[in-house]
Amino acid sequence: MHSVFTAQGLWDGHCILDHPLITVEEGRIVSIESSGSGPIGNGTDLGDALLGPSFFDVHIHGGAGHDVMEGSDEALSAIGRFLASHGTANYLATTVTAPLDKTLKSLEQIASRIAAGPRNGEAHPIGIHLEGPFLSHAKRGVHPLDLLLAPDIVLFDRMYEAAQGHVRLMTLAPELPGALELAAHAIAKGVRISIGHSDATAAQTNAAIAAGAASATHTFNAMRSLDHREPGILGIVLTCDDLFAELICDGIHNTPEMVKLWWRAKGPDRSILITDGMSAAGMPEGTYQLGGFDVQVANGRAMANGVLAGSVLTLDRALANFIHFTGATVDQGLRLLTANPAAMTGFGDRAGSLRVGDAANFVAVRPDGTLLASVVGGKVVS
Repeated sequence: MHSVFTAQGLWDGHCILDHPLITVEEGRIVSIESSGSGPIGNGTDLGDALLGPSFFDVHIHGGAGHDVMEGSDEALSAIGRFLASHGTANYLATTVTAPLDKTLKSLEQIASRIAAGPRNGEAHPIGIHLEGPFLSHAKRGVHPLDLLLAPDIVLFDRMYEAAQGHVRLMTLAPELPGALELAAHAIAKGVRISIGHSDATAAQTNAAIAAGAASATHTFNAMRSLDHREPGILGIVLTCDDLFAELICDGIHNTPEMVKLWWRAKGPDRSILITDGMSAAGMPEGTYQLGGFDVQVANGRAMANGVLAGSVLTLDRALANFIHFTGATVDQGLRLLTANPAAMTGFGDRAGSLRVGDAANFVAVRPDGTLLASVVGGKVVS
């Protein structure tokens, strides 16, 4: 039994195909061709939409009332269904600074779910992002001060082993003693280093990039402010052509003007849209959990002790916001939450493009970036 999908256009991660026809069998793409402008019979016609790869969120803590650090099958399934309904098929389950025993247990549980493989109708955690505990006290954001730790290779190895080697990204403040040594050790194991939650100078940031840092965590947020005589971490993030850089495009963490600045600085090949979403995403206002502490959500803001504590953003909304704020085209926007995160993490074989033989994970979006449909495993889930 096969399914057929068509639309006005398709962006496959590299180029645009007019009037595409995608044929799916047993959850995988078996052909991509042009249908011309004729009818497709019993297929699903998505009209004037642009088809593109499903989204890949490299920085997300939860959603649908659950936190990834719960680690339970129920929690991860609820998060997976919620993300799939908003166009995301793959994500890095992102931790937050917490007591070590809790972190190790969570990593073990998440790793088991990763190893079990994708499930129908759910976004799949294909790796883990460690956000903490090796962060700056001065730029810790909402991370608990008493749980932050100095960079420690032995401790990192305990976390890496608990995660069964599935740690793919780690946020690290490069100015901390031992940070560069830890970065080199982690990179040798295949972990990408993202510099962030940092009060680093320009020189300290350049040293981290020289050591192999690949990206920057939620640009502008929890970073030393830009200064014309000491550009600091932010000045280097915006001007280093080789460094990827995340951004939370919710209109709360960054104004439209700052989104434009980031886009002009990083360009189409190094910009990555993330959500930094927490358990309250998709839920009514109220009090929710982020890694074990309370977060109050009201008027679209997630706050803890007067500090922003993640977001309630979804990647489909981030895409629409980005296009609205910058005037970018929809295919330019799609790259920022598909091909670029896949390239940064090294998961280009499983995410970020549409190819024959791949899992049938794709989205249909309108020219303004709004989501028309999400297809995961060949099934329409929204």
